[in-house]
Parts: sequence; C-alpha cells; structure tokens
Amino acid sequence: MKASTIAEREARGRAAREHSKRSSHRAVGELRRDPIELLKESSADRIENLVPLRYGRMAVSPFTFFRGSAILQAHDLSKVHDSGLSMPICGDGHLMNFGGFATPERQLIFDLNDFDEVSVGPFEWDLKRLAASLVVATRHMRLSRGTAESLVMTAVNSYRDRMAQYAQRGALELWYDRITFDHMAETALTPERRRAVRRAMERAATRTHESLLEKMASHDGSRWTINDAPPALFHVLGATTLFTAEESEAFRKGNVDKMVEHMWADYRETMPYDRRELLDHFTLQDIVFKVVGVGSVGTRCLVALLVDHMNKPLFLQLKEARPSVIARFYKSPPVRHEGERVVYGQRMLQAASDIFLGWASGPLGRDFYARQLRDMKLSANIELFDSDLLDGYAGLCGWIMARAHAKASGQAIEVSAYIGRGDQFSEALTSYAMSYADQVERDYDAFMKACRAGKLQARTDEDMAADFRV
Repeated sequence: MKASTIAEREARGRAAREHSKRSSHRAVGELRRDPIELLKESSADRIENLVPLRYGRMAVSPFTFFRGSAILQAHDLSKVHDSGLSMPICGDGHLMNFGGFATPERQLIFDLNDFDEVSVGPFEWDLKRLAASLVVATRHMRLSRGTAESLVMTAVNSYRDRMAQYAQRGALELWYDRITFDHMAETALTPERRRAVRRAMERAATRTHESLLEKMASHDGSRWTINDAPPALFHVLGATTLFTAEESEAFRKGNVDKMVEHMWADYRETMPYDRRELLDHFTLQDIVFKVVGVGSVGTRCLVALLVDHMNKPLFLQLKEARPSVIARFYKSPPVRHEGERVVYGQRMLQAASDIFLGWASGPLGRDFYARQLRDMKLSANIELFDSDLLDGYAGLCGWIMARAHAKASGQAIEVSAYIGRGDQFSEALTSYAMSYADQVERDYDAFMKACRAGKLQARTDEDMAADFRV
C-alpha cells in the first residue's frame, strides 16, 4: 500500500475543517441531561460504603466536582460535532492528571499520569477537558476572568506550536522525545520557574519505596504488615474493612489468598520475560485495600507490599479498570480486557512507562491493572502557584498533550494542518472553556442540592475516619 505524501496528509487535516470548523469548537451544545442520574450511573457497582466518600470529596469545590465527574463532560462532548481526527487519548486530561515520575533509567520526566479513561476519541476532547479544568481551577483560586482566558490560550497555543514542531519529526524522534525536568529548567523563561522545577526535583527524590515503608508498615520480626488507616487503607477481611458484610462473605468463601494467587499469576504473564525475572526476586508480605483519588473512590484498588532478599521494599498498586467513559460516548474499538486497555494506552501516550505495568483478571471477575505505587512520583500543588507559574504550567500541559497525541497517533501532520498557525482554534477553545465552566458550576449546584436533600449521601474523610476512633 502506497504511503500518503506529507502534502496529502496536510490536505486531509485541512479537509477536516469542512466536517467541523475550528470556530465550531466554542459550542457547548444543548445539554438535556440530569447530572445526578449520570453520577449515580458512574457510582454503580462501586463499593457501597465508599460512594459517600466519593461524593464528599467531590463536594469540596466545583473543581473537585469537575475532577470526579468525567462522565458528564464525555457525555456533553458527544453532543457536538468533533473534528473526525480520532486517536488514542487520555480521556481525563485535566490539569491535575499531569505529574513527574522517574523513568526506568532514573531520569525525572513530566507527563500525563492517569489513564483510567484512556480510549480512542477525537484529539480535541483531551484539549477541551484540559481547557475547562484551567478555568474551573482559576475560579476556585479566585483569579480574574482575564487570567483564566490567558491560561487557556497559553495551553492551547502551546499544543498548536508543539504539534507543528512534531509534524516535522520522524517516527523515532517522536518515540524518543521526553520532557525531562532538566529540559524544563533549561527552557523556563523566568528564575522563579527554574527554582520551582529544582524544588520539585528535590521533593521527588525523597518519594521512594523505602520512605513509604517507614510510614505505612510494621515489622513483627518475621514479615511486614501494612498498617490499617481507615478509610484510606484497610485489610479487606480486617476489623476496619469498609466492605459490606455481603461483599466480605464473598471474599471469605472465595478464599482471599487463592484469589490473590490467581491474580498474581495472571498479572505476571502480562509482563515481558525480564520483568517477570525481576518480580521473582520479591516475596509478597501483605496486601490491603487503598482508597484513591476523587473520581476513582469506590473502585477496587489493592496495594501489595513485597520485599527482596535484602529486605528492600516494592509497593505495587493493583487498581480496578472500569470501562472508559470516552468509549461509552464515542465509537471506540471493542476492548478485550479493561486493564489491558489502560496499560496499552499508557504505553502509547507516555514517553516512558513504569516497568511493572501489567494487567490481570481479579477477584469476582473484575479487570485490574498494576503499577508501582510510588517511584519518585510528584504532582503540582497549583494553589500555591502565582500567575507566572500557572502560565508556565498551562504551557507545559499543552506541550505534554501534544507530545502524547503525536507519539500515540502518528497524526501530528494532520492535526497541525487542522489547527493551522493562527489563534482561531485557541480562541474557540477559550470560549468553550469559559462557557463549560459555567455548566460545571450549575452541575455542582445541582449536586450540592441533591446532597443536602439526602438524594446523595456525602461524607468527608474526617467523618469516616471518626467512625474508627475509640
């Protein structure tokens, strides 16, 4: 089959404007849906006793609500025309789903770091989620409308400019491209941005498995045990479990140890030979349930503690993979295993991925994926950022998203041609983000009314932790 020329691919990108004009991306669409019903649907089949905690975390602010309600924006994006340029997308690329971590070569890079919703979808869906998150976060921080608009323009124009650069690169160049902390420091435009990068590198260096062991576990002379800290951490069949009696009984009957053994064998088979050999140097000490994030609260997530022959620890997180909200509202290819979807999507979109990434079929037929719990991982505390750092961060997020899309899709030429060199696309997304932030606030108000009326039960971490205090 004859390969398309660069000119033909550019023409294909420009032709996509006929399907969806760049200015059309300002539209939010006519939204006729009940946000409460969609949230209930996304809470279905989660751990019953943890759903109130999910809502409690979402209730903190419109921004935490936005982070926990990816299903709403996915639904809403499906109601307006898309570009037709589909590819593997993160699916939940809001500004808090970027972070720093160490590559296998121990180099610190900054990249997308949450792939629970990864799927095939229109490239701009990722950008619209990022753009809206910038506006919702800016309002939460009580910054001006002008600041919000400027941040979105910075992020989208950064995406545009980087995508134009990636359109000039070969396949291997895209695959090898990494946004390292050292490169970030070199390209920082101000001394304060350089200082922020250096401080982040110092913090990341302290976030190791060994530092986590000291905080999370105890040794009885023969083996390590992870300490219960409900509601965040608890043993599934322990005294502080948040599983219902019915769920606990299902695990008892199924023999938890046997379940874990089967799951571990399944996971091990998804790894390359050399990684299996590495994993075999470790022995399992303990496994607990961990409550994670905002949107993921109530999904099954296990943390396994292993040690090697030198008693050096390895913490692995085995997290339930549920169907992507993107796949629900966009005609994505069928998926054999949700954990495999997450792992493959992460490997395609990230510049470098965790060496322990794998997937498994877990207890009671659920799909899981595995990764390290902590390996020099770092996220930005944007509430401490001034306007200059926020602007730098927005530009960085746009850059990372462009690199991820270019690598995963091989469509940098088409996307760059579609966007063009001017500000039409970024202005449309800025208008969209401002309007969609209004919609988020309306949905948040409806959500809070439902909580106050008792239609949804919301509890804070402090409330739930108090249940276990004597």
